[in-house]
Amino acid sequence: MYPEKSIYLPQVATITKANMMTKVDRYFEFELEGGKDLGHKPGQFAEISIPGIGEAPISISSSPNLKGKFEMVIRNVGVVTNALHNLSVGSTVGVRGPYGTHFPMEKLKGRDLVFVSGGIGLVPMRSAIHYALENRKDYGRIMILFGARDITQRLFVDELAAWSKQSDIEFLETVDVGNPDWKGNVGVITTLFSKIKDFHAANTTAFVVGPPVMYKFVIVELFKMDMSKSNIIVSLERHMKCGVGKCGHCQINRVYVCQEGPVFALDAISELREAI
Repeated sequence: MYPEKSIYLPQVATITKANMMTKVDRYFEFELEGGKDLGHKPGQFAEISIPGIGEAPISISSSPNLKGKFEMVIRNVGVVTNALHNLSVGSTVGVRGPYGTHFPMEKLKGRDLVFVSGGIGLVPMRSAIHYALENRKDYGRIMILFGARDITQRLFVDELAAWSKQSDIEFLETVDVGNPDWKGNVGVITTLFSKIKDFHAANTTAFVVGPPVMYKFVIVELFKMDMSKSNIIVSLERHMKCGVGKCGHCQINRVYVCQEGPVFALDAISELREAI
């Protein structure tokens, strides 16, 4: 018999909304039985399962302040995610979690925040962005930098448009490859850093989430802006599987990403080979 809060026993969640964002990325809203809160913090993930097929670790994209529901964007990259894409509103799935470390939003009150996300990295970052905007008075300057491969890869396009018009934040966006329909910046995400003026590194915390190749170039740019390793926070989600430190898929040397991460301060992992 499982204990009431077994880390191995999923809860049942119902899909209440679903729509495609890109050719491979689908947005989902889930509701747990009884309208319970998932109880996550920004940056955490959960295991989503379909009986008879399997489970996969998925980032939680909504703020903890969204009560009774939670949101995810799931990329179709394998057997489980393909099966999830084929489900419809009203279908049920299993949910374990939330798991992992989180962005330390409570500890960052009074500081300036810069969010740097590339592609699918916006999904876990969005939870922290929403939390910061919902508690806007608790933070100083808020800067959001987002990059996508091209306009077809942009996520949450309505929110991006809203952020670009919001007077109490600074939003910068780029695409690697432009086309005649794109009027914004063209280039990799590091081309946006020169557009940030009057940057005060000592009072700023940077969040970095994106494809692996992005990290080292963004971190170099942050170092040029006098950011310290302790004030750079990254999320590493590669190779996670079980979520509870049993399978070893996510191990980097001595560190289990699903247990000690996925959110890390850069100074905590800078000596770990293959971490960045």
